[in-house]
Amino acid sequence: MRPQTDSQWTLLQQGVATKIPIPFEEAALQLDVAVERDLVAGVPVHWLTPKKERNSLGKALFVYIHGGAYVFMGGDDGAREAAIITAASGVDTISIDYRMPPEHPHPAAVDDVQRVYAELLKRYPAKAIVMGGTSAGGGLTLAAAHRLKAAGLPLPAALYLGTPWADLTKSGDTLYTLEGIDRQLGTYDGILGAAAMLYAGDTPLTDPLLSPIYGEFSDFPPSYLVSGTRDLFLSDTARVAQKMRAAGVEVQLNVFEGLSHAEYAQVDDSPEHRQVYQGLTMFMTKHLDTN
Repeated sequence: MRPQTDSQWTLLQQGVATKIPIPFEEAALQLDVAVERDLVAGVPVHWLTPKKERNSLGKALFVYIHGGAYVFMGGDDGAREAAIITAASGVDTISIDYRMPPEHPHPAAVDDVQRVYAELLKRYPAKAIVMGGTSAGGGLTLAAAHRLKAAGLPLPAALYLGTPWADLTKSGDTLYTLEGIDRQLGTYDGILGAAAMLYAGDTPLTDPLLSPIYGEFSDFPPSYLVSGTRDLFLSDTARVAQKMRAAGVEVQLNVFEGLSHAEYAQVDDSPEHRQVYQGLTMFMTKHLDTN
């Protein structure tokens, strides 16, 4: 059932949080990742540090933006994939716990990302920073890049766009052809569509800071994209890759056979899981400059 009131949304958020199978602290411990909670520019964040010996990327920083339909996965739960990336790459990661609806609709989330990123630029050069996330996190990464570019801030050295929710208007082909096929999302109608409207507030869904596919991609950083042949957001991912290439951006598009939405991040003993994060580490190694 689609929530109709703010209180119903809050109850749903709480319900989603209770379904997380492994507590975040336990997951971080298993990954051998240290966790520190902090505030940066007034925004809650998680600093994630690999306990193992650092590699050549040790001076880099991954700025992680969590998914969850722009409505879910706040707090510790939002840092789960960030811990995976930290463990796989050996790179320090900061996961941004941005504000979300119903209390804080757009542009609160992109405002928070910009504030944190601008503060981080005082500590790290842009050439040593990667930004990214999965699903809504990938979409918000693109929106933030549009915002940072417009503000005249140097963009990160690379972007990670895991099956990005880049268009909130239900325009992609696979939103129709893969309806009921995607094991994770199922359909756009229902919670997803309602979350898009809740997040947008009074802003038109075609605004590039909501649906970044409608923005202009010239001078964007090299980007690593992931999707699957059963992913409801496969069209969003493919369309972003096409627009980036048309704008002269270097793109690595990875589409996995039989993979539903973001399953690579959820099934940690799968070959897709290993390939995605090994590939991401190699992509970061190619494009980061930590000298």
